[in-house]
Amino acid sequence: MTRLYTFGNTPGAPGEAHSEAPDWVQANPGRIDKALQRALALPGGGWFAVDARDQIGRAPRAYAVDGHELVLWRTFDGSVRAAPEACPHMGASLACAKVRGDNLVCPWHGLELGDEPHGRWRPLPTHDDGVLVWVRLSEETAHTLGEAPTSAPILAPRPARFLSGVVRMEAECDPSDILANRLDPWHGAHYHPHSFARLKVLADEPDLLLVRVAYRVFGPLAVEVDATFHCPDPRTIVMTIVGGEGVGSVVETHATPLGPGRCAVLEATLATSERPGFKWALGANWLLRPLIERRAARLWVEDVAYAERRFRQRARAPVRLRTIRGEAE
Repeated sequence: MTRLYTFGNTPGAPGEAHSEAPDWVQANPGRIDKALQRALALPGGGWFAVDARDQIGRAPRAYAVDGHELVLWRTFDGSVRAAPEACPHMGASLACAKVRGDNLVCPWHGLELGDEPHGRWRPLPTHDDGVLVWVRLSEETAHTLGEAPTSAPILAPRPARFLSGVVRMEAECDPSDILANRLDPWHGAHYHPHSFARLKVLADEPDLLLVRVAYRVFGPLAVEVDATFHCPDPRTIVMTIVGGEGVGSVVETHATPLGPGRCAVLEATLATSERPGFKWALGANWLLRPLIERRAARLWVEDVAYAERRFRQRARAPVRLRTIRGEAE
């Protein structure tokens, strides 16, 4: 076995006691499903992460969110607008619209649309959190999801200053399959050996996981940190570094439904450090961002395959029928 050299963690960090059972024993499917069901029952406020904020510009861009075709664009003052992608006149795509001032001009007949409703066409609430852009669907849709609309997305704590990177991928699965992947940290060192040299679950609480993970830097050199995983809403899971290098850094994984059996994965990495040289790194975020995003994308190519496999397995699962009072359930 190749010797591993780690740095970054401190002796006596919390959670030293842990199970010595093999990872396949600790990764109990029933436990993962219970944690998933608790996450899916959380309030979401009707908000959906759409894309990285720097992907939304003045030109309109089309997105699908939970079966709704939308178009997003920015106004002169930098705020984001979102509305149905189809023109209310004859259904032309507003993703092809010209922008006049802050309004869209339909490419078919010149109807100008902005921040006011036009028949059933009406703008939707948006939120730019400085990293991601969110949209809230209609209150009727939110209530259909069992969510009371909130004025802003439910965000987990973020560091005050950070290097950031965002990756967005689409997958043939449900958002729950993405959350289930993150609620199973036991697969990390087995499924991603190129990135994780070692991973141990230190605490497995009902709504919080604490793990100690050694991230590979180069060859046998790895940086070791303690991190927690928790879900702030039913479509998000957040990893927060609580011990070792980069305390306070977070990785947010958001799963946004696109339509039946399809979803988008948005992962936002917000890295911070107390080291004196970090302020210089902040000035080079434009240079470091591609490195952050490349590493995250490599992991998510594999994790999307995990989630899609889970989705297909669930689709093939036999339906169990019970007869109650002469009726099949």
